[in-house]
Amino acid sequence: MSQPVARAVAPEVFPMAPLIRFTLIGLYLALVLPLPALAPPHLQPWLLLALPIGLALVMALTSERVVLDGEGIHVGHPTWCRWLLRRGWQLNWDAITGLTPVATSQGGRVFYVRTAAAAYLLPQRVSQFPQFLERFQAATGLNTQDIGRISPAWTYQLLAGLCALMLACEVAAAWALATGRWDFPPVVAG
Repeated sequence: MSQPVARAVAPEVFPMAPLIRFTLIGLYLALVLPLPALAPPHLQPWLLLALPIGLALVMALTSERVVLDGEGIHVGHPTWCRWLLRRGWQLNWDAITGLTPVATSQGGRVFYVRTAAAAYLLPQRVSQFPQFLERFQAATGLNTQDIGRISPAWTYQLLAGLCALMLACEVAAAWALATGRWDFPPVVAG
């Protein structure tokens, strides 16, 4: 297969899809926000300190992005968190030799970008995924017709709805506790 000639193309950035990113951040908040209130008093300050640190870490992990330009593909994190999350990879277009599909345990498929020496996981959670695949195909000459998202959108929509429901219940419980409409059972209040 002949490789297309690299041409000067403006870099295009593909961040993680907002539905996926904000669902994962919402899940973190839904699971962690109630912990300081439910913890024994001697652990509450530590949990209050850990909560924003954990949120910053989750935000950093979900800030991964893909940059495509005339030279190649770069997968990594923005400058503000790159020092912490050093994972990522970069390939020139002419180094890419193929795509290898691999079945997941949930019945989906992930794809690895192959080179002569290694294989790298193709990002499948980016925003504007069809445009990403179109540009990847144009630059490599590889057929991307069979590549889809790693999981269907409804899974993240369902998870986002459940996270919103959990957060709403937590806010309602906090309001009820703060206004005296509800109280912890004696065993929990300790």
